[in-house]
Amino acid sequence: MVDALTVLALLLLVGGIAGTVVPLVPGGGLSLAGLFLYWWHTGYTEPGVVPFVALTALGLVTLFAEFFAGSIAARAGGASWQTTALAAAVGIALMIVTGPLGFLIGLFGTVFALEFVGNRDLENSLRAAGYATAGTLASTAVQFLLTSAILVGFLLAVFVF
Repeated sequence: MVDALTVLALLLLVGGIAGTVVPLVPGGGLSLAGLFLYWWHTGYTEPGVVPFVALTALGLVTLFAEFFAGSIAARAGGASWQTTALAAAVGIALMIVTGPLGFLIGLFGTVFALEFVGNRDLENSLRAAGYATAGTLASTAVQFLLTSAILVGFLLAVFVF
């Protein structure tokens, strides 16, 4: 028989995957919460120490990707940190009103506009905006894969091995 805390832990792990594609839901955080809840619930015995450390590391990498990958990509494209921060704020504000597409449009548009005003270079401004947008999309894909790996690793460590 499966108890309520085990079900909640599994729901958090599945929610972690969903959270990677739903705006403003911390997928990596939900995955870690599910992992830690189950570990605590079993008296720190399941999953074993090695799987627990490995899955925690994947969760931390997921959080890093969630919070910093888009900014790092924008910076790699030539955008300043200030531009990146402002673009993220504008994107989030637009996302609340228009959804995920608004976030991407706000991010791209803000990076492009601020970089173009600052350097009057169309090509570099488009490159910086493209990098920022592509980095954000790539970050989402990486987060999805990592949270999926956490769930699969958890299931294997707890229910198979």
